Amino acid sequence: MLLSVTWDVDPTLFTLFGREIRWYGLLWVIGLIVAVYVVQKIYKHEDLPEKWFDSLFVYMMVGIIAGARLGHCLFYEPGYYLSHPVEILKIWEGGLASHGGVIGIIIAVWLYSRKITKQSMLWTFDRVMVPTGFTAAMIRLGNLMNHEIYGGPTDQPWGFRFITNLHQWMQGAEPVYSQPSHPTQIYEAAFYLLVYAVTMWLYWKTNAKDRQGLILGVGILLIFLFRFFVEFIKNVQVDSEHSLIASTGLNIGQWLSVPFIIWGIWLIWRAMKREPVKAITPKQSDIDRREAKKKK
Repeated sequence: MLLSVTWDVDPTLFTLFGREIRWYGLLWVIGLIVAVYVVQKIYKHEDLPEKWFDSLFVYMMVGIIAGARLGHCLFYEPGYYLSHPVEILKIWEGGLASHGGVIGIIIAVWLYSRKITKQSMLWTFDRVMVPTGFTAAMIRLGNLMNHEIYGGPTDQPWGFRFITNLHQWMQGAEPVYSQPSHPTQIYEAAFYLLVYAVTMWLYWKTNAKDRQGLILGVGILLIFLFRFFVEFIKNVQVDSEHSLIASTGLNIGQWLSVPFIIWGIWLIWRAMKREPVKAITPKQSDIDRREAKKKK
């Protein structure tokens, strides 16, 4: 225990008008701001219409938040939330699932591609994927600040002792610490930053963006392959997972990762099989000209 890290950070950054502002929320916002900046830079680099980016921002925000929340409620605790549907709206109480967020993004991009760009979904996904690793890393660091989603016991010197009675501790009680445990939030955050570096390199330094689906495939495969293996050392998130692990050997997070791993492999194979083709997109001046004609 002397070689472990005692993690007693308060999840609350400060209080504003009686409402807690948590590190988790701040890190989420930082992740989204960086993602918006990177995608906006990509759109400007390709001289894409400003309207396209503005619409993408709205679609993505709704897709991420709604998908992540519904994913947690329906994947992990469907019985409770279907019996108490109003509780689904209480996002501020915690409970967001990355797999649900990804599904929300897929639906948002599908709608965006059909209604706004008229381009293939993969065209949009390749650009959205570039900053995704950074945002995912910020979310995991937010989990670290919340003393949640960590791993099982370890005798390694970097094991963290998390507060297990966090709510009571924040109300003034003495802290109760876990055994030194794997800080899987840090493992994941570090790996997702590596994914961010890889996707940035693919977009800016190679012709990967001309191989439709390649950047998306690489990002999806790396993220969910790592997620699959790191789950072996993570604690279960809900009690119902114990029976699933006993019967199949895998938890909910791992089963949800499998389709994405297969999809990532297929995307890479498909992209590399085809010759690179530069996407033809209208310039802002062309869009303005069309809209002016419609008004006349």
